[in-house]
Amino acid sequence: MEKELIENARSNIYPFHMPGHKRRRMDQINPYDIDITEIEGFDNLHHAEGIIKIAQTEAAELYEADHSYFLINGSTCGILAAISAATDRGDKILVARNCHKAVYHGIYLRQLKPVYIYPDITRAGIQGQIRPDEIEKALNQDPDIKAVFITSPTYDGVVSDIETISEIVHKRKIPLIVDEAHGAHFGFGGGFPQNATKLWADAVILSLHKTLPAFTQTALLNICGTYIDHRKIEKFLGIYETSSPSYVLMSGIERCIHYIRENGERPFKELRNDLDEFYSKTKLKNLRLVKKEDFSMDEAYDFDESKILIFTDNAGMSGQVLLEKLLGEYQIQLEMASGNYALALCSIMDTKKGFDRLSYALMDID
Repeated sequence: MEKELIENARSNIYPFHMPGHKRRRMDQINPYDIDITEIEGFDNLHHAEGIIKIAQTEAAELYEADHSYFLINGSTCGILAAISAATDRGDKILVARNCHKAVYHGIYLRQLKPVYIYPDITRAGIQGQIRPDEIEKALNQDPDIKAVFITSPTYDGVVSDIETISEIVHKRKIPLIVDEAHGAHFGFGGGFPQNATKLWADAVILSLHKTLPAFTQTALLNICGTYIDHRKIEKFLGIYETSSPSYVLMSGIERCIHYIRENGERPFKELRNDLDEFYSKTKLKNLRLVKKEDFSMDEAYDFDESKILIFTDNAGMSGQVLLEKLLGEYQIQLEMASGNYALALCSIMDTKKGFDRLSYALMDID
């Protein structure tokens, strides 16, 4: 495996996929030098009182959360902990049907009774937003629901109206949990949507590694307000998260937080400028790119254009064929393909050269 990884790193393949660091080094640190365990002076993730507590406090301040927890088992352990802390065994939970499989695992582990709410299907054929009126209708029909869980943005970049949903849910005095794994870059400018932590969600799970410069399986769990007891969160993180957390990964989270704090809006504005130029100059007749204005307000409250959706339905090929063609002929690796479209996943570490390569390749194929 190591041989293949090294060959991939040395190749000319451009990564329009996670992780968000896009293989660009943030420093010259040798990971073996900082790979330690909980020795004297280096704190303990599950009983943070020193340097880890300081780093988590910095993350909370950046996202304006009351508490922020480092997740070394990825967003999965944050989802499991949030669901477990927000409910008692056997409770009812309102769940968006397009949630990550970890949500269903949490329901199974806590023996919860799910009440499902379905996203709209857009004209493009992908899953749209969860509408606030549908949330309100479901809560009115079943007053025994104890928590609400939705995903925003979706894998494809569709964003729901978190602020309005928060207001509706909080009228029932129950918590709203938002899987914002694909929106860790939200809320820092560049015309991207606001993050759910600032829109009054009670628990927000963020995969730093998806769209920010952080290592794979690093994430945050942000807690706000009083509807979810942070002490319960810590209890369940102790159950679901490894007891031997990697200091390499934790230091990577801290480095990512510092990078955003020190650079402010600049990298997000640069990404927005590169995206605007890409969409403007990529002229296609058969392949089709989707932008925010292509969705109605019923389909998507907002849309994250750093998720480049390339539809193939008028080009005589499947999304998988397009993915394979971009890799084999143009050395561009996309994030995924599904049916009649493929997805190029962007981050603040992407380069203008990378966008130019994708633009040229798509127009050439077209």
